[in-house]
Amino acid sequence: MSQTAYPPISEHLDDVEAAREEGRRKMDWAFQHMPILTAIREEFEAEKPLEGQRIGMAMHVEAKTANLVETLADGGAEVAITGCNPLSTHDDVSAALDAHENITSYAVRGVGDEEYYAAIEAVIDHEPTITVDDGMDMVAAIHDEHPELIDSIVGGCEETTTGVHRLRAMDADGALEYPVFAVNDTPMKRLFDNVHGTGESSLASIAMTTNLSWAGKTVVVAGYGYCGKGVAKKASGQNANVVVTEVEPRRALEAHMEGYDVMPMAEAAEVGDVFLTTTGNRDVIVEEHFEAMQDGVLLANAGHFDIEIDLDALSDLAVDRYEARDGVEAYEMADGRRLNVIAEGRLVNLAAPIALGHPVEVMDQSFGVQAACVRELVEGSEKYDAGVHDVPDELDREIAEIKLDAEGVGIDSLSEEQTEYMDSWEHGT
Repeated sequence: MSQTAYPPISEHLDDVEAAREEGRRKMDWAFQHMPILTAIREEFEAEKPLEGQRIGMAMHVEAKTANLVETLADGGAEVAITGCNPLSTHDDVSAALDAHENITSYAVRGVGDEEYYAAIEAVIDHEPTITVDDGMDMVAAIHDEHPELIDSIVGGCEETTTGVHRLRAMDADGALEYPVFAVNDTPMKRLFDNVHGTGESSLASIAMTTNLSWAGKTVVVAGYGYCGKGVAKKASGQNANVVVTEVEPRRALEAHMEGYDVMPMAEAAEVGDVFLTTTGNRDVIVEEHFEAMQDGVLLANAGHFDIEIDLDALSDLAVDRYEARDGVEAYEMADGRRLNVIAEGRLVNLAAPIALGHPVEVMDQSFGVQAACVRELVEGSEKYDAGVHDVPDELDREIAEIKLDAEGVGIDSLSEEQTEYMDSWEHGT
């Protein structure tokens, strides 16, 4: 194992002990509301299913993620982690993680591109046997720069829409050389994290950052996948008028049938007060749209990378730029209009100054699936060839059952006769 030149978080901070104490306080609060990870951690501590594994992670390093990281470490793994977004790391939480004897954290808030990728290299220097990614940067770096490690990698997990999309493209090209679970695509992730998590946290982060109301505003949601559905649903619930833009005809029709106005972005640009991109694609809002927008609009990204809003084009159009509020940069046009970009066009629910990411209960579900998938990779690795794999349905159901039990919610079960009926083709009408 080579020794990295990039130092862990503890060497970046002036008062490490104070940071660790505050980070631990945040983690403890979150963990109180994470019954799924609590149950899994108890199992992992007792059984040590990850003994001997080295887990490399690129994630949003904040309190909820930190509890997943410690759960994996308490299951016997050596864990190295860095951030997957320069503005989503909480340095105090990163420092608290770094204090754990089985965890090294390289995540530092606000680093530039060079340091960001140096930190990913630092994690890879630990020679991971399992990767856990948010956006696929870790997987890409291993394949591009460290192919010699692939034979010793058991598999990986990817929890984002963008990351899974990239992985499937990589798999289609025959370039993905170890198995990766598409955690994002499982019901316990999509139906809750993407819909409720993105919807609630994005709108809350914008409201807190701007001190503005949603009521009566026209909110333009770019993309009507699971994340877009959540944003539209929650904005509508706060009495906003919602416009949806789409490129996929069936999703556009779905939005139309659910009562939203649907139109091209070129038209929406003229009427919107707030624009949220949720596509995972680039150049969703571009120069022609900026030119049509009203004075005072808010521009934010709830998708993934900071390329959905073409900030280079916006900067070229602007005659002045200034910080209007913490986390809000105003771009002033030649005609006096001001277009306000929140959190530098990065993930608004994590990169805004006071953003805290998805609600704790939602992430408990997603991270429960992650932990179960890591356990499955170790215990059943021979079942999975190189490529993208769906999460086994029984694992997803297991997490749902833990959550229902914690909530005191009872459900019915099928009788033997019902099960036989549903599984048979021989029963007629």
